[in-house]
Amino acid sequence: MSKNEFPIPENESERLVALASYNIIDTVPEEDFEDLTLLASQICQTSVALITLLDDKRQWFKSVVGTHLKETPKEQAFCAHTITQNADLMEINDARQDDRFSSNPLVTGDPNIVFYAGVPLINNEGYALGSLCVIDTTSKQLTEEQKKSLKILGKQVVAQMELRKKLTQLEAVNEKLLETNTFVQKFASTAAHDIKNPLSSILLTSQALQMRLKNTGDDKSRSLVGLTINASKRLLGLVDEMLDYSTEPSLLITDQKCVQLNKLLKNVIELIDVPHSITINLPKLDHKLVCSSVALEQIFLNLLTNAVRYNDKAKGIINVLFKEERNYYAFKINDNGTGIATNNLEKIFEKAVTLNAVDRFNKKGNGLGLHTVKLLIDKLQGSINVESRLGEGTTFEFFVKKNAVINQDAISAA
Repeated sequence: MSKNEFPIPENESERLVALASYNIIDTVPEEDFEDLTLLASQICQTSVALITLLDDKRQWFKSVVGTHLKETPKEQAFCAHTITQNADLMEINDARQDDRFSSNPLVTGDPNIVFYAGVPLINNEGYALGSLCVIDTTSKQLTEEQKKSLKILGKQVVAQMELRKKLTQLEAVNEKLLETNTFVQKFASTAAHDIKNPLSSILLTSQALQMRLKNTGDDKSRSLVGLTINASKRLLGLVDEMLDYSTEPSLLITDQKCVQLNKLLKNVIELIDVPHSITINLPKLDHKLVCSSVALEQIFLNLLTNAVRYNDKAKGIINVLFKEERNYYAFKINDNGTGIATNNLEKIFEKAVTLNAVDRFNKKGNGLGLHTVKLLIDKLQGSINVESRLGEGTTFEFFVKKNAVINQDAISAA
């Protein structure tokens, strides 16, 4: 093999099809992957860490720590060697002394790779999609504990990719099921089963990593892992609730119980990617109310997610207010985000209406979230109103009837 050639897996065609199924190439950075890359860099004590994916022409970086590079040509990819070897980790102590890499532009020039260690990202079907790697500009060698931790993180990257893939598929399924009017039962069952396995894997690998960091890791690394574990446990709880309700969809609305509002809101916020630049203010008092917690969680999840996604301010503010009236619970969510044009306000609750708006993550919505919110509030015998000023912010106010007696036949037929 010449220095300009790179190894190609025997199953390259099938591997590329598998990679394409994740729809992840050229997507924007995502916090879940950024956290894993940062952990890899900190644990292995290297200046650079990358999540790389290898397509037919290049190695593209899903997550980057310590370099400005976003991708490199395939013939320069260390990752190409990592995914074709039989070992579960490839370590190069000094690339300058390795005939395979000594003349590589990534070694002779920016980012001046000397040390490299990478683990292949192998999915459930056995295809090596890319690698999680750590890089430095000086020669070094990982300890056995660092190697084990890097392998654990690599498995968690794959689990996160699987979860992301399932969630993307579920968005498409969500729209189709709404059109056939069997959304609640089928979505709850399918979503819960599809999400639970990769989510359980994330939780288990996070807990394993937490044990390894107990005595050797720094506080920031332990904190990041702790946040991952808490969010995973909360998501697993929601999945279990979806499984319970999938056998009896009317329970989604009719199963009412005592709810601590602020606790519910905090659980919802844990599921949202809230940037540090945005502050969410909750009611000063923790009110107790009797209603469907599952329905209320879904309503707040959609409204708060939108408030975060469509906030373009340097210091974003979202306020959640609550007032108990004689016959209704009154909720209000206001923000200082992008706002909605007056002529569009009547359209936002219609199914599949997106207004062509692009959020802070450069993504368009599917137009289902606010439509679902309106359906849930209607079934809770409530109402929702919206006021907005373009460029200044939006206020949603909705009411849920107290002690509502809901007709299960009407729910099933709806």
